[in-house]
Amino acid sequence: MRFSHPCLLALLLAAPLLHAQAAPDTAPAGSESAPAKAASGPAPASASADQVDMDDVRNFAHVYQIIRQAYVEKVDNKTLMNDAIKGMLAGLDPHSAYLDKEGLQELNEDTTGQYGGLGIEVMEDNGLLKIVSPIDDTPASRAGIKPGDVITSINGKAVTPDNIDDMFDALRGDPGSKITLGILHEKADQPVSMSLTRERISMTSVKVRELEPGYAYIRISQFQDDTASDLEKKLGALLQKDGTQKGAILDLRSNPGGLLTAAVSVSDDFLDSGIIVTTRGRLPDANLTFSAHPGDLLNGAPMVLLTDNGTASAAEIVSGALKDNHRALIVGRRTFGKGVVQTVLPLDNDHAVKLTTARYYTPNGTSIQAEGIKPDIPLADLTVAKVDDSQNPISSEADLPHHLANESAAAGGDIDNDGSAEDAKLATNDYALSQALNILKGLALRKTAGQPVAH
Repeated sequence: MRFSHPCLLALLLAAPLLHAQAAPDTAPAGSESAPAKAASGPAPASASADQVDMDDVRNFAHVYQIIRQAYVEKVDNKTLMNDAIKGMLAGLDPHSAYLDKEGLQELNEDTTGQYGGLGIEVMEDNGLLKIVSPIDDTPASRAGIKPGDVITSINGKAVTPDNIDDMFDALRGDPGSKITLGILHEKADQPVSMSLTRERISMTSVKVRELEPGYAYIRISQFQDDTASDLEKKLGALLQKDGTQKGAILDLRSNPGGLLTAAVSVSDDFLDSGIIVTTRGRLPDANLTFSAHPGDLLNGAPMVLLTDNGTASAAEIVSGALKDNHRALIVGRRTFGKGVVQTVLPLDNDHAVKLTTARYYTPNGTSIQAEGIKPDIPLADLTVAKVDDSQNPISSEADLPHHLANESAAAGGDIDNDGSAEDAKLATNDYALSQALNILKGLALRKTAGQPVAH
């Protein structure tokens, strides 16, 4: 399984390894650091036991010359050398890669959060072009593309293992240009054709509103360098307008990740103390610990955190930090499970190596690599429909003829307005969110009653 750069390869976690300034990268579920200088100094004594065999060097040169002389079509030296470097990195793990000028340009686009494309995060999985997650309010999300869907064709050309790199590149393009995708939805037998128009994707990563009076909804679609400040501004405005909240839902579903610094800052916004995340690698500077500072934006109000299989990378850092510190109840589905850190090492102005240099761990010391974070309360990916009860004319004592009136009832009061209609509307639109709200209300009632809500 290999990650590449599609129309939106979301920013990876960026950890300040090797004394480098934090900078992002682009894969669906992982952590990454910044451009950094390669470590220098004398080689360790054990390195002498792992010297390159001259026979291997000769074999490499021999294969190189055979390709140059005998391949059916002429291949230039630069292409062969670039492919050799890419192959060397591709054999390590799905997230290490060689970045040429185009790759660095895409990296810069991802850093700014603006690019021409569809707003989807994709990965290669055994020769398939699979959707990791769509970004909110983009052509992909509006078309109904979901995590786990597979792109079977682009502009009528089938996606195959042989052309998959070209298919990656074809997803991006100038805003206003059109593209037709063949999409195979999860559990579907046949793909459907979708015609989309590329847009200039400018992502606002934070949305904040009240679901009901006293219950805040915070949606973070990915972690950018301005995510924490945007969260603090928007949540602060809601608290000033609507007052102290009884609880909040943090929705990280289909969040492909982003900057480590943003993940740490967002976690810190809801914690007063405790470890947020640690990283460990072979280099001394890869061993880092990030801790929370006093100041919880919600002043300890209960939180429910929504996750699914598209919750990845920096979103898993936040999920693990809030779960292990008993700050939020995790509800939904198991997360993606990328628990490694990449560092971008520049080679020159136009080339760099993105290399996996560390693993990261939740506050309890748990690695989520290839396992993800299991929810405290699992929810299946379901949709619900409202039952038609219009055929039942009698639903309460008030419907019986000649019933006695309630002497203390307010004049003109609507006894049927018990909140279930609003609940039904939310459940039919977003079942998981409605369940999360019900759980949050239970936590808030428990806290009001003076009982602890830690879990």
